[in-house]
Formats: sequence, structure tokens, C-alpha cells
Amino acid sequence: MTEHEKFQDLPLEEVIGDRFGRYSKYIIQDRALPDARDGLKPVQRRILYAMYMDNNTNEKPFRKSAKTVGNVIANYHPHGDSSVYEAMVRLSQDWKSRHMLVEMHGNNGSLDGDSPAAMRYTEARLSSISAEMLRDIQKETVDFIPNFDDQDMEPTVLPARFPNLLVNGSTGISAGYATDIPPHALHEVIDAVLMRMKNAHATVDELMKVISGPDFPTGGIIQGVAGIKKAYETGKGKIVVRAKTRIESLKGSKEQIIVDEIPYEVNKANLVKKMDELRVDKRLEGIAEVRDESDRQGLRIVVEMRRDVPAEPILQYLFKNTDLQVTYNFNMIAIYNRRPVMMTLPLMLDAYIDHQKEIITKRSQYDLKKAHARLHIVEGLMKALSILDEVIATIRGSKDKKDAKSNLQTKFDFTEIQSEAIVSLQLYRLTNTDITELREEKAQLEATVAELQGILNDEQTLIAVLKKELLDIRKRFKQDRRSLIQEQISEIKLNMEVLIPSEDVIVSVTKDGYVKRTSLRSHKSSNGAGFAMKESDSILLKEQLNTQNHLLLFTNKGQYIFQPIHELPDIRWKDLGQHISSIVSLDDDEQIINAIGVQDFSIDAFVVTVTKYGQIKRSALKEYFVTRYNKPYKAVNVKKDDELLFAEIITETQDVILSTYLSFALRFPISEVPVTSVRTAGIKACNLKDDDYIVATNIVDADDKGDLLIITQRGSVKKMAIKEFEYTGRPKRGLQTLRELKTNPHRIYDVLKVKRGDQVEIETEKDVVEIIEVDKYRHAERHSNGSLAINTETDGEIRRIFKICPEQ
Repeated sequence: MTEHEKFQDLPLEEVIGDRFGRYSKYIIQDRALPDARDGLKPVQRRILYAMYMDNNTNEKPFRKSAKTVGNVIANYHPHGDSSVYEAMVRLSQDWKSRHMLVEMHGNNGSLDGDSPAAMRYTEARLSSISAEMLRDIQKETVDFIPNFDDQDMEPTVLPARFPNLLVNGSTGISAGYATDIPPHALHEVIDAVLMRMKNAHATVDELMKVISGPDFPTGGIIQGVAGIKKAYETGKGKIVVRAKTRIESLKGSKEQIIVDEIPYEVNKANLVKKMDELRVDKRLEGIAEVRDESDRQGLRIVVEMRRDVPAEPILQYLFKNTDLQVTYNFNMIAIYNRRPVMMTLPLMLDAYIDHQKEIITKRSQYDLKKAHARLHIVEGLMKALSILDEVIATIRGSKDKKDAKSNLQTKFDFTEIQSEAIVSLQLYRLTNTDITELREEKAQLEATVAELQGILNDEQTLIAVLKKELLDIRKRFKQDRRSLIQEQISEIKLNMEVLIPSEDVIVSVTKDGYVKRTSLRSHKSSNGAGFAMKESDSILLKEQLNTQNHLLLFTNKGQYIFQPIHELPDIRWKDLGQHISSIVSLDDDEQIINAIGVQDFSIDAFVVTVTKYGQIKRSALKEYFVTRYNKPYKAVNVKKDDELLFAEIITETQDVILSTYLSFALRFPISEVPVTSVRTAGIKACNLKDDDYIVATNIVDADDKGDLLIITQRGSVKKMAIKEFEYTGRPKRGLQTLRELKTNPHRIYDVLKVKRGDQVEIETEKDVVEIIEVDKYRHAERHSNGSLAINTETDGEIRRIFKICPEQ
């Protein structure tokens, strides 16, 4: 008869939540996070215990790694062999662990990230310090639980006779938790434990007198004592780890940077590759060669400079842009009382001390029980020797062993244990000298019992034992500190003038987004003519700049691109530039509205932005400087139906003139716009009608004697003196600049700031081009509609307008 199936009608979210909760609990407690007592994850603990049970210890020969992995999988850890072997390999890597717990023969990986050889090729055994992790485990010092198939027992924690969690550190990621505990120097950690034992209220400041900070196996320089202190106090903190470098002088006015130590967990091969890419890509033209000269004697990376190029600025750039300097974030989470806990330094020390007290107590109880049992037997043997003839006669008169034991217990009042020892005694032991040995053994046992009872009855005696054993481990396994600790984080000072060769170039940006830099020689050989550009495109920027300058590109979606000039593609004047989308990722419908060359971001200037629907913002130019420039940044928060129309760098004393589609003009000093940070939305610039919007923004000086040229959608052109635009203040509607008509009224298409000698080109949808000479137009009054320059009814609607300056 088959069992009936049962179906439960449960909400999916309840089932998923319950199952994921169980899974999360498992991987948090039993996979990814270390135990606060022995500093080991379950897989690491099982590897060490399996090797110990297999007698694969330091004093024995090496054995194949595959045998250990098989034992671990078969008996304790029913997971993939690769995960067990990888954990085993990590325990053997001297650039990962401060004190290796496993010794390995063969290829166990490298600092370059090379994979270890397969486990069938490598051999391993426990290291000498691992014996201290497992010492006394056979004396019932830790709890054992059934393994996964109930065929064997495994420890829940190891005795860990040294503070492994702090000494070797730990990294791991589980559900909702991650841990990053750095390694430390063994002798410093033991000194901290001893201080905490002596003074249970020792503060972090006091502890840091003996434990100065992390000590990475790869050495390096640790900067930021404040970050270390914060981590020890809260469990979270940040430090900077910098490579240990030096600069050597060579013949022929050359220098080279020597890297002797790199930051913890940095891949050396990737670091060398990254530095060499800076040379190949010509981002650092001062580097002649990058070599990895590491060998069995130690790590050595050489960065050789070109002739007469100083190494110090190059080194500062490498600190900034490569893993020669990295940030290490403490996140000291461990399993404490079966729960993930953010551990402070005092809590980690206390957890270890409490564990060791428990270990010594249980060991003493075990040894006391053994001593009492042996003492009982010794006393029985001594009594038997004192009445040896009677004992022998009783045994000879007995039928068998069981009867002999019974007779001894009845006639001489021996216990069962004592009678068993007597009947099992070999004849050669029955000599006169044995009583002397037994007396000596009894005295030793009584002394041991007294010592063990003293440990169990007096905590100070127990602490003295723990202190003695820790000092012994400190003496045997102490290693000099490898990482140097510096109080402050050094500021990286980049001298771009040294890093980037100074060269004047012509920088061009087109409206369609094509950018390039051209050498003065290429520009001069073309006489500035023949600029490569698509027919429908126009130039936004053509300016002589230096390779040490920068370019700001603003888009209609309120973003800006920070682009160093020296990283622009070097392209001939007569060749098409490179599209900006190949340098920085932009949306398909995103367009560049302006490009500005910037020589110095520290000057007292501002970036003013204006959106189509009247939001204006002023931000300090220095806020637009960024160090990572491979993506667009927010220049202004633009609403979904709005877009950025104008972006320009101005000074405090200038004015803004806004022109709207319905021919209103608004003038006010820029000082009326408060300075706000980048990424804000700005403030209201003008009071627009429902169907109105801004079409042009012009920046003028307060006493500007120039003109504004107004072009309407009907092809009418009008020139007005800037002084005719009166101040209206913000945020008002402004003054009417065209005469309103009842039928087919003029609407403003664009307003350009012009001067003597300028020309304006108007192009229509039917490819009609009209060149307007600004000087031929007289000044018109504010309420006139100007004069017709192009007939849009026959020539088509205006497609684009741009100004032709005399120098172009």
C-alpha cells in the first residue's frame, strides 16, 4: 500500500521566506563565518581535524593532498572536493596566512594568482603551529557532535591554544553578512591577551600599546591609526595599505622605482600589467619599462623612468591609480554564542580567554580523573606487594581469573579495579624494586592531583597556567612584524605638469559629438581649412589648449563629461574626430550642448546652467573637478519633461539675459542666483506662460557695448544693443522684444551675442543657406519685428543657425 501524498496550500512568499531563512541560518553559522573561539570556518576545522586523526602531523612525512580531501569529504564535509582543496591550499599559502596551518609540497598557487596544482600532485601535512590548535583535543576539552551520517564524531570547535582569529584573520561572505578580519602578529596578540587577563577592563587605547595594528603576511605600509582604533572599538574601520617602495638613481640621469612589498591580497601580475598599460596607453609617458624581477629571494618590481623624468611624481600617480595603494575595510564579524556578532578587540580577546579557561578546566578535570584512577591502582599494587605471599596463595587457590578477583576482593578488601590490576600483573614485576617505583609514582600522582585541584579550585592558578602556556607559544613561534604602521594617511600629491608632457594643441568638438585634438603642425599645414565634419554637423568648440588642460562637455540631459585634453584622440585636422560615445557611455537621445576648455579649476568662477523651462543654477567651478572620469556626472537635476539648454563658465560680475519663445527678455545680475552644489535642481529663473519656454541664454557684462541678434521663426532678423535690455530682476516674466501680431505672429528662434565683423549663417529645411552680415543691420527698437532675411514660406523652415566669427 502506497503512502498517501499530502498537499499544503501555502503562500509562495511564506514558503520561500521559510526555506531561505533556514538556508541563511546554515551558511551563516556553518559555512562562511569563523568561530570567535578558534577563528576557523567549519571546512577549515574539519580539514585540520581529519589530518590530525590521520596522523598527518608535522613530525610525520608529507601525504598526498587527495587523500586528505577524500577523508574530509567522506567523514566530515559532504561538499565538492574543489571547495575543500581550495580551503586547504589557502591554509598553506604564506602570502594569505600570517602563520600557515598546513604545509604543502608542490605548486600551491602564487602571488600572481596562479592556480595550484591538482590535489593528486601536491602533498601536505599539518604545520608545527597547528599542533597548538589541536593540542589536548583528546582530553575531552571540546564538545563533539555526530557527523553528517552519524557514523563518526567531529569537534564543534578546536582547543586553539593560540588566538588564531586575530593571528590569521578571516574573510567570508554569507547571506546578509560578510567578514574581513586582518591578520596580526602572534606575539602582539598574545601580549594583548595577557594584558586583558591582567586587567579585565583594559581599554582599546591601553591594548593598542601592545597590539599596534594588523600585520599582513605581504608586509607593506599601513596608514591611519585612527582607522585601526575605530575598528578595534566598533568592529568597523578603514585603513590605507601602501606598497613599500624606494627610488634608485641610475646612470644617464635616470631613476627607477623599486617595489619590495605590495598590499595584502593584491594580485602581483595584475598590478604589473596595470602599470605597464599606463605606459603602453601613453597615460604615463615618463615610464620607459615595467619589469617583474621577483624570484625565490623575494618580491621585486622595477618601474624604470625615461631620461630626466623624476620618479617621485610617477610614484604618486601609481599610488593614486593602481593597487600600489589600496583601502582595507575592517568588518570583524564572527560567530559568538552561535550568533553572528560584530566583534570589537576586547570582545575578541574575552571570547578567546573564556574559551581557554574552559579548555584548561576540562583538561584538568580529565587529567584529574585519570590521576585518581591510576592512584587508586597504585595504592592497590602497593598493598598487594606488602602481603605478596598471601595474595599469590589466594590466586593459586582460585579456579579462574574471575574467581581470583572475587577472592582478592573478599579476603583483602581490594576493589574490582585494583583486583583486576593485581591479577593482570606480570611475574617479573614482583621484585623488591617495584615497591620503590610505586612509591615514587604515588608521590608524583599525589602532587599532580594537588596541582590539578588547585587549578580547578582557584581561578588565579588557572590563569597562571594559561599565561605560562601562552608565553611558551609566544617564545616558540614569534616572528618579527612585517607591516610598518604610520600614524597618518599620506596625501597623494599629483603633479600633472610632470606626468603629462606639455603641448599646445587645437581641440575641436562638434555638435554631433565628434571630438579630437590636433597638433599645431597639422592645423598649420592645413591653414585651418578643410576641417573634417559631416554636412549636417557644426563646430561647438575650436580652441587652442594645452595637453595639461581639461574639457567640460555638457549634455541636454543635465550631465557633464570631465575629459583631460591629453587623453583625447590625436587626429589630423582633415580627419573626422572620434565620437564621444566611444569614450564615455551616453544615452541614444543625449546630445552635447556646449564644450568648454578649462585651464584651472581653482579660479574664482562659476558654472551657470539654464533649462528649457526656466530653472537656473550657479555652482563653483572647482566642484566640477573629478578624479575618475570614465563616466558622465550630474551637472543639474533635470525634470523628466525638461532639458538643459545652456551651460557656461562666468564670473561674479556678469549678467544673464534670458530670451523666451514668446519674445520676452529677462535681465538680472548673476549674483541674484545663490551658489549651490552640483546635482541640485537650481531655482526658478523666470515666470513663463503656459505655452512659453526659454530659447536662448546670453551672458553679458554690466557695461557691455555689444549687440544681440534676434532671429524669428519667420526668418526676420533684428539687432539690438545690449544696453537696451533693462534690468527686470528674477523671477519675472520680462520685457517684450517683438511687436505682437494678431495673425502669424513672430516667435523667437534664437538670440545670438554678436560684435563687429561677425557673420551668421541660417540654413533651412530646403538646404537654402543665407549669410547675414551683422554690420549691415542697424539697431532696431524693442517693439519692432526687424527685417525679413529669409522667406520661410518658399525656402522652408529654419533648420539651424550658427555664428561665423572672423577668426574662423
